[in-house]
Amino acid sequence: MFDTLLNAIKWDDKGLVCAVVQDRHTQRVLMVAWMNAEALRQTVSTGLAHYYSRSRQQQWMKGEQSGHTQKVYEMRLDCDGDALVLLVEQSGGIACHTGHASCFYRVYHDGDWQSTDPVIKNENEIYTRPANGHTHTD
Repeated sequence: MFDTLLNAIKWDDKGLVCAVVQDRHTQRVLMVAWMNAEALRQTVSTGLAHYYSRSRQQQWMKGEQSGHTQKVYEMRLDCDGDALVLLVEQSGGIACHTGHASCFYRVYHDGDWQSTDPVIKNENEIYTRPANGHTHTD
């Protein structure tokens, strides 16, 4: 089963594929992330979205720190096999680490990027700051 799933995908030179994440009811784009084969396996096995962090170079489950998990209802592969769309139900209504419903909360208007969506919850309330001073975001 996993071989069929994985072999259909054209992974980039780093073994990653782009995943566009949409709300299953509204079709609004919530975020864009990267998946490797293991993230895709974990997503299929658990029904919850897992991704690969390029900056941290590690697997992560959406919501592992914030509790804002994504239940995956459908995955679609584009015609070229190099991009996925995940239709999800976003728990807590927050997909962005900044506390917005979507990572796409800015609109280019009158020569500048303007925030059009409210912050649902301040990111300092969502994430804790570990002893090393770095905020972990998922």
